[in-house]
Amino acid sequence: MQDVLDDPDKVFQLLHPLGRGSYGAVYKARVISTGEVVAVKVIPLAADDEIESIQREIAMLRDCKHPNIVKYYGSVKTPDSLWIVMEYCAGGSVSDIMHVNSSSLSEALIKYITGETLTGLAYLHSVGKVHRDIKCGNILLTENGEVKLADFGVAAQLTNTMSKRNTFIGTPHWMAPEVIQISQYDGKVDVWALGITVIEMAEQAPPRWKINPNRVIFMIVKDPAPRLSDSERWSFQAEFISKSLHE
Repeated sequence: MQDVLDDPDKVFQLLHPLGRGSYGAVYKARVISTGEVVAVKVIPLAADDEIESIQREIAMLRDCKHPNIVKYYGSVKTPDSLWIVMEYCAGGSVSDIMHVNSSSLSEALIKYITGETLTGLAYLHSVGKVHRDIKCGNILLTENGEVKLADFGVAAQLTNTMSKRNTFIGTPHWMAPEVIQISQYDGKVDVWALGITVIEMAEQAPPRWKINPNRVIFMIVKDPAPRLSDSERWSFQAEFISKSLHE
């Protein structure tokens, strides 16, 4: 599928919403001419700062070609919105799976998702990119059980002249201390977020989930790194979390 240049309503039939990502709603859609099922993120266009972030997301998707990264197909701008067309992952997000089953994931499944996510992150970091919003809601599964990283609305391109970023962005409960402190940071912040995500998969929520995000920000910086409530039950996960959370 090439970049879409036509009126998107004539090209795509939006079937139903899949959820919300950075800056926009995501829909399951069908390409009218072929019947192919895709995911479409519809992003309202308003302020200039949003447009810059949107352009960064599109560039990020276009540049990334890896089995563990959601495929980018194309985009089209309307007078009041931008439609980004991506690979449809029928299995939904890891967060969706836990919500539907009202339970945490099995140890075997956590190991699999963690390993595949690490492979995707290794690729991103090898090409100088940081995702900055790793969590269960942004890890998708295909119908065949493939793991795909999605939602690069807050991703950053790291260049040779700026190997580290110092902007405050992401989802508070998964943030690494250096992001909150607006310190120099690199791909290690994704590893931290994945450590928190492993806790999320094992306990159905990240640490301090019920605490106000504004307070969580201070706790992440001042308190010891989180641990699993029952580390003996999750031997592999406990070791991974210990290493990923800078201990």
